[in-house]
Amino acid sequence: MKDVFIVRDDEIRFVDDLDTEPRRSAAMSRVAHDLACAGELSHWRDEPYAVGPELGAAPWFLLERAAARYFGIHTYAAHVNGLVSVDHRILMWLARRSDTKAIDPGMLDNLVGGGIAAGKSVAATVVKEAWEESGIPTPLACLAHNAGTVQIWREQRDGLQHETIFVHDLWLPAAFLPVGHDGEVVDHRLVSLGEVARLIAAERGLDVVTADASLVILDFLIRHGQIEPDTTTYKALDALRHPAAGACC
Repeated sequence: MKDVFIVRDDEIRFVDDLDTEPRRSAAMSRVAHDLACAGELSHWRDEPYAVGPELGAAPWFLLERAAARYFGIHTYAAHVNGLVSVDHRILMWLARRSDTKAIDPGMLDNLVGGGIAAGKSVAATVVKEAWEESGIPTPLACLAHNAGTVQIWREQRDGLQHETIFVHDLWLPAAFLPVGHDGEVVDHRLVSLGEVARLIAAERGLDVVTADASLVILDFLIRHGQIEPDTTTYKALDALRHPAAGACC
């Protein structure tokens, strides 16, 4: 890849000819395809991520989603806690990922969650994923409340997952029943907050929750006073939501 990168002891950078976003994007597309053919990437998504100094900024280049972890790219996602109030109790909807998913197959997940593709906003991603994964119509999805972010850093088989997750809470009608439309979700479950706390603590079994969703749920439990600040584990749990850069390695 000498026509793409200059590799030195202290840096890797693009060759001088790749001086525009379209040129860099085209070059990185070739690199990603070569890596995919070599079996180095997860399932090809045919969905570009924008790589730049921050979300919404003019991108340095576009990169196939499947290659983001290989290069340790900072990615962004939007997740939604689907909530129901019944008899003064808060219940939470969970989704089960399809066994055919390349990442975390068969695991439990937030009701709604997805990566933010190039050119898409956080709000647009919520609306899109809400319909595809749970059949939530646009007017209802637009009521999702942005409750901040959590950060995830973890080593994966195909590289480093460095992701900012925009967390949302969405209160749903008690009679609403989620239905997936894109085949990525195969089941939904409505559970109490006590049960969801137990599920995110489980490390093995049939009902393990993804790391991403566990952070989003933990954030909800902390924000809503379900974990008391004077408990011995509070500080450690709170720190999980915003780990320091490189803390996973």
